[in-house]
Amino acid sequence: MEIRTVEFRGAALGKAPRPGEWFPHVAVAGRSNVGKSSLLNWLWRRRLARVAKAPGKTRTLNYYLVNGSFYLVDLPGYGYASVGKKLREQWGRELSAYLTGEPRLAGVLCLVDIRHGLTALDRELQALLDSADRRRLVVLTKADKVGRGAREKMRFQVQRELGLATPPPAVSVKTGEGRKDLLRGMNELIESWKRRQRGE
Repeated sequence: MEIRTVEFRGAALGKAPRPGEWFPHVAVAGRSNVGKSSLLNWLWRRRLARVAKAPGKTRTLNYYLVNGSFYLVDLPGYGYASVGKKLREQWGRELSAYLTGEPRLAGVLCLVDIRHGLTALDRELQALLDSADRRRLVVLTKADKVGRGAREKMRFQVQRELGLATPPPAVSVKTGEGRKDLLRGMNELIESWKRRQRGE
């Protein structure tokens, strides 16, 4: 897969309308400071997702139509975002409903900061995806921030802890590391969803 076109198709929270096409969705989830917006802009080689100095600026479900054939859905970051309790509770309800109930959801990119590994909040997300039988691609971000030895150690540690078939890819928006692995994993999620839709 290569990303050729990207179009922002709207933001939603609460009763706001969502895109209605029967295209597969790949959601992008992670802690508020995991580098989600930077990773998205790096993936599609253009600045569409807002990158802020303070974490937690994504406050809606943001829908991006990619190649006219699938949606990347940028989810609000979870963690220590400095927003009110009411909004945090609304996020929780929205994300849970979307992740467990959206029939077009092909899978979730679960971003984890390679410097810290899995946090309690990351584990909660994994448990939710397991309970909903959702496919996922765990991705370790900020690979340039640690040495090669520490990078490989964390990849195998996360693999063991989550029972993954293979170690998760490590990516860096600064060096370009892991881009092909990430795109390949996304394509596998999408093609698997299509096969399930055909009853294969």
